[in-house]
Amino acid sequence: MNHSLSWLVLKSVPGIGNHIFKRLIDCFNSPEHILQASHADLIQVKGVTQRLASAIKNHRIQDDVKKDFDLVNKNGFKIITLSDPFYPALLLEIHDPPPFLYVTGQLKKTAYNMAVVGSRNATNYGISTTKNLCMDLSTLGFTIVSGMARGIDSSAHEGALRCSGKTVAVLGSGLLRIYPAENKRLFHEIAERGAVISEFPLYSKPEAHHFPMRNRIISGMSLGTVVVEATLKSGSLITARLAAEQNREVFAVPGSIQSFKSTGTHTLIKQGAKLIEHAQDVIDELTPDMKADIGNIAVNKKLKTGAGLPPLTEYETLVYKAIGTYPVHIDNLIRKISIEPGKLSSTLLQLELKGVIHQAPGNFFSISS
Repeated sequence: MNHSLSWLVLKSVPGIGNHIFKRLIDCFNSPEHILQASHADLIQVKGVTQRLASAIKNHRIQDDVKKDFDLVNKNGFKIITLSDPFYPALLLEIHDPPPFLYVTGQLKKTAYNMAVVGSRNATNYGISTTKNLCMDLSTLGFTIVSGMARGIDSSAHEGALRCSGKTVAVLGSGLLRIYPAENKRLFHEIAERGAVISEFPLYSKPEAHHFPMRNRIISGMSLGTVVVEATLKSGSLITARLAAEQNREVFAVPGSIQSFKSTGTHTLIKQGAKLIEHAQDVIDELTPDMKADIGNIAVNKKLKTGAGLPPLTEYETLVYKAIGTYPVHIDNLIRKISIEPGKLSSTLLQLELKGVIHQAPGNFFSISS
């Protein structure tokens, strides 16, 4: 039996979860040895009952398992197992690491991963802040890890890709069922510049119970988790809780006290999460050894948040700098920068045409994501 196939076969045995799978591997070293072990030897492993030992001894390759394995080869995917040198090192440290990961792209064992997660229904502030933060973290040498969901997750990946950085997407579905469907292009861009991974069979649907499982991988393979925008009931808080349980750093980006979409992040800060405004705040929390490793390329580097703007005139630059990520009314802009209303209106129009600001109903303006 093919070595990779044996991992899928063992995982398909009814009653074998991640905990027992890892205990079996720790005892027998490989699925082949486990499948060939005697009933008496199997029941010596903690958690392996008489019934489970019999199930292992009598188990045969299921058609859906063989089909999944064939599809992995057909699509050029990889199966990275617990014993594989490319299995994420930090993920091995959690109490229930997935026995194997389906991977498309290149997964690096020793990458400095930083998870960035948040609301699916993100504000313009959340999106722009996430992209800029992830651009800077990527410049510092971090690989951005997120869940490829709408909103903050997608913005995290896009920020890393924008500056040719590395990023990893962890799916709550199979690799052949891209979710959400509109992120198909993003899926392939991430696979080209990093990796897309999942612990679920290739055609698995995005079931609700998959996402907490997905979240433990996001936090588990990362040095820390940054939550940018989240309500009190956001799934991102689950990721933050898992990160804390895994003894990883938890960071939170503050938002407006008037926005319910930041109530979750503010709660994290009250509970002890590190408030961050810039990528340097993340660096400051790392151990001296990590700082030294990253430092040669970035610790003292001046970051250029907001880089990539098109050329702006003197007036356009003045107005752009006066607009924040939260919407500001045109009357407030007039008072703030002492500019004639006619000149301001024409400058705002030019900035909007250049795609650097966004106009909302009621003459409110904000920096475009």
